[in-house]
Amino acid sequence: MKYPFPSCRTVLLGIVLLTFTFIPLRGQDKASDFNPVQYGVSSLNIAPDARAGSMGDVGAATEPDVNSQYWNPAKYPFTISRAGFAFSYTPWLRKLVNDIALMNAAGYYRIGDYQALSASIYYFSLGDVAVSRQGEASYNVRPYEMSIDLAYSRMLSENFSAAVALRFIHSDMGNLGDESDVHPGSAFAADLAMYWNKYIMIGQRECNLAFGMNISNIGSKISYSGDRSVFIPTNLRLGGSLLYPINEYNVFGISADINKLLVPTMPRKEDGESDEDYQRRLDEDYYNISSISGIFKSFGDAPGGFKEELEEIQWSVGAEYIYHNQFSLRAGYHHESESKGNRKYYTFGAGFRMSVFSLDAGYLLSASQSNPLDQTLRFTLSFDMDGIRDLFGRR
Repeated sequence: MKYPFPSCRTVLLGIVLLTFTFIPLRGQDKASDFNPVQYGVSSLNIAPDARAGSMGDVGAATEPDVNSQYWNPAKYPFTISRAGFAFSYTPWLRKLVNDIALMNAAGYYRIGDYQALSASIYYFSLGDVAVSRQGEASYNVRPYEMSIDLAYSRMLSENFSAAVALRFIHSDMGNLGDESDVHPGSAFAADLAMYWNKYIMIGQRECNLAFGMNISNIGSKISYSGDRSVFIPTNLRLGGSLLYPINEYNVFGISADINKLLVPTMPRKEDGESDEDYQRRLDEDYYNISSISGIFKSFGDAPGGFKEELEEIQWSVGAEYIYHNQFSLRAGYHHESESKGNRKYYTFGAGFRMSVFSLDAGYLLSASQSNPLDQTLRFTLSFDMDGIRDLFGRR
């Protein structure tokens, strides 16, 4: 039998795929404490846009914008513009390679005053990967992960809205040859989202208070081979946001999100347990359960008990300063427990808005030992369809 020999680029591919889910634990004295939640299509957990990406990855209840599709599609009925679309670009590992990147396109259209349709395309490319086999000529593969979704949102009251999104997910990690049973995987999923906002008085200022919730990627499992399937990153996001107008030209906003992956934790091998017994328990308690059962199981299955369940909660805080509704400065922080991945990073960014378009940029600075987005600059270009119609004298 001939075995595939990985090139340096193939090894790099493996590092990229594993890094996002299993960030090395800094000062990892107790390897048994490192127990991240495992799932497929991990790129779906990367923030696609520069605005949220520069505020610590918060978005459940922030001010509605064209990129709300990823964070909370229920915000779209509260947008000021009738329609808009945006393109985002996030490079990865630019110090090592130049063709690994996340690209995202999103858009929406409000139907009347109370409902909206929205859609997005999410594409994560891992570039060209050279694969060589002993005695055979090498060839290139282009691994990628992508999703396409469509959402419908509607205001249910003056202050409250809800949305549902449908999503198709496809993951192709490349083909190592005819002797490999690894194949591309596909899955279907849905999001359920809610959003509430209201103007309240704080002192002499009329402020906007908002809360949001989004349960994303509720759907089927994904399979890369014939024997087993893995969970997709079903996620519960809860957030709050407060916009405080300092005066007519200056507005300050602060937001916070918490996230809980609704994916069961893989059981650990117990002391004295044989490999056969452990494998049987894995199949019964992990691999063979459905995705819906896994959602409920994820709230109480951590081997370390309630303490470890709390460690599976990630949190983010972000702040935004807006001048004259045109210039924005942003900053944020994202935290994940060391035992669950150790993704800790600071974010910074700025934005410039005109009547026709807006340009946002975000920068990430890792606070943990390793992060593939460390010192990465991301961009989002958005267009306001009302502004474009005004530019050409149409309404």
